[in-house]
Amino acid sequence: MSKKHFALTLFCCCLSPFVWAQQYGLFNTRTLFDGFENPAQKTFVLDSSRKFASNFLLPNLGLNIANKGNSDFIRRLINEGKYNMKDLPLRGTEINAAYQNSNIYLLTFRIFQSYKFQKEMGFAWQIRTDGHINYTNETLAMLDDYKRFQPYENEDFTNAFNNKGYAQSYHQFSFTYRENYNKRLAFGAKVSLLSGITYNKLNVVESYFNPGSASVPLRAALSGTYKASFIEREEISRKDAIPTFKNPGLSFSLGTSYTSKSGVFLMANLKDMGFIKWAKSSYYNKFNNLNDPLIIDDPQASASSIERQITRIATGNETHKSFLSPTNAKVDFMISKAFSFSYPFSYTPGLIVSKNLFYKGGDAAFVNKFKYNGIALSAIPTYNFNGLFLMGLQGLYQTPNFEVFLGSDNLFKTVTQVNGIIQQDRTIGSGYNGASFYMGIGIKFGNTVNHPQNSSYMPGIGDEGSSFFKRIFGGSKKK
Repeated sequence: MSKKHFALTLFCCCLSPFVWAQQYGLFNTRTLFDGFENPAQKTFVLDSSRKFASNFLLPNLGLNIANKGNSDFIRRLINEGKYNMKDLPLRGTEINAAYQNSNIYLLTFRIFQSYKFQKEMGFAWQIRTDGHINYTNETLAMLDDYKRFQPYENEDFTNAFNNKGYAQSYHQFSFTYRENYNKRLAFGAKVSLLSGITYNKLNVVESYFNPGSASVPLRAALSGTYKASFIEREEISRKDAIPTFKNPGLSFSLGTSYTSKSGVFLMANLKDMGFIKWAKSSYYNKFNNLNDPLIIDDPQASASSIERQITRIATGNETHKSFLSPTNAKVDFMISKAFSFSYPFSYTPGLIVSKNLFYKGGDAAFVNKFKYNGIALSAIPTYNFNGLFLMGLQGLYQTPNFEVFLGSDNLFKTVTQVNGIIQQDRTIGSGYNGASFYMGIGIKFGNTVNHPQNSSYMPGIGDEGSSFFKRIFGGSKKK
């Protein structure tokens, strides 16, 4: 296969892993990550925390990878660097799947604004990626070696290349605001300006393939749509990673939390509902050659030539056109309660359900947090709605003015996958392929946010302004 052609984008983000970075162990921890991801959450502690908080460009990232389907073949590629699909079963009905979602906070800055209503506001710069694709075994075989189809000379393959999926990446510049509505109820919001980096979407609804023989020509046909911000890899440069707002967008998040008298904590969020408007220089193609299939009657045609010609069916007649793409909006719900057995030890179980709104996917996670003083260890079994079970582990050290965390959403798969790569042995590991890692740090600085009774100065004291959310909901302006 010619590396200069974007067959992998077209037929297969399939070799791209699926990535997600929800980091459920950080929910309800009052870390900077928690405050920016869940808008109603507090991040400051009265009489202890300082007024400002930031990660100071220090790492705050989550990277998770996995691949479901044809695990042994993908494991060979990852561990040994060999792309060999000679034993891949063809003419089956099983569809493989890959998903992608990552979230990296480059810079965060948060301010304790006012004691009254516990107001906090923050600013963040993130880079996010989202994606999902379903792909066929025939696609992998074509990308490997056209000769893989020789045992099936002159046999029809229907729906052989019915691949469907998308992948997009973008910058996200956010403003967050939260406040207490009363002593138990809180609201928060996050408004973001987006700058698109890359986008690709392929939807093959019908396909036909016959590998031909020495006396019968090869035939191939596809029907579907293709949208992209670029086609050839050469169109991408380092400049594209710089936010220029050539592809602008907007998104918003809303969150609320409630703590009952018995200590039960409830949280609900609508996250990242928005869109990106891709520039007029983007590509759009609606293709259909079912009535006029590609015919290659040269038995000496190279595999790379065949791949390029099939790829050109989807990209050969593209037009430049602007289009909109939705962001990967989610809804979250959490319920938890802390149990203190003997000070300073506590146990906090929490159930989290998260569901994508516009794209396939979601999770149900059970967070088990064990805390001793400022050290917390969390075990997080998770069921991914794409049919995967994961076991996460997270360590967190947190004081009122410093926090650092390290974790994995998929610990066991990570250990075996890393071991397989180090040993360069595809026999290490079983089941789907996966690895996960996330880490972050937060530091608070400035004046201490003391309670008014303990300080001659307190942000918000003397501020007669009312609650923002009380004005929206028509409540009283009085505290």
